[in-house]
Amino acid sequence: MKILVIEDEPALLESILAYFTGEGNICEHASDFAAANEKISLYSYDCILLDLGLPGGEGLELLTRLKQLKKRDGVLIISARHSLDDKLAGLDLGADDYLVKPFHLSELKARVSAIVRRKNFDGDNVIMFHEITVDVSAMKIRVKGNPVSLTKKEFDLLVYFLSNRNKVVTKNAMAEHLWGDEMDLLDDFDFIYTHVKNLRKKLLEAGAADYLRSVYGIGYKFGDL
Repeated sequence: MKILVIEDEPALLESILAYFTGEGNICEHASDFAAANEKISLYSYDCILLDLGLPGGEGLELLTRLKQLKKRDGVLIISARHSLDDKLAGLDLGADDYLVKPFHLSELKARVSAIVRRKNFDGDNVIMFHEITVDVSAMKIRVKGNPVSLTKKEFDLLVYFLSNRNKVVTKNAMAEHLWGDEMDLLDDFDFIYTHVKNLRKKLLEAGAADYLRSVYGIGYKFGDL
């Protein structure tokens, strides 16, 4: 998952980042309103963890900003505010869930995973696309019932294609999803071609149809033939 953590408490921020990156997720962070506003304006995320009381502004204003931008990012509010009015205000503005501090990181992860499943795969852990079956939580893939070994990036790329099936995705969007902020350090997108080529080769060798199409000058499309 690609996650943005908007939190100004250093110790909690570091704990959340360490926990989610340790699970293999891509994490970015912002510690004040201005930095958070810039992030949500420029990039898209599977889930945003949003604190409400931020230096320079109010977290609820960021929810309004997401609405204005017509973003579909999942949002989980993490806040010490525990009144019903605060919860209703956040949910009414479009947040998917509300978790009161303090909390266990394992519960935070479960809530984030549930939001991402609802957003991308109608709540299912298992994605089925013709002869391809992907267990997202177990990170396992099968083609016609037989297991297929993918690298972490290849697996992430396949899940990204499946969540955007029958849509054209740009190389820039793919790089942003797979590498987050680190994409700015890359010289070109040749690595995207390499990962796509390897993923396609492994799926074809396992007996899957060729669902990947290159869209000249733009990116790729994964979908029905």
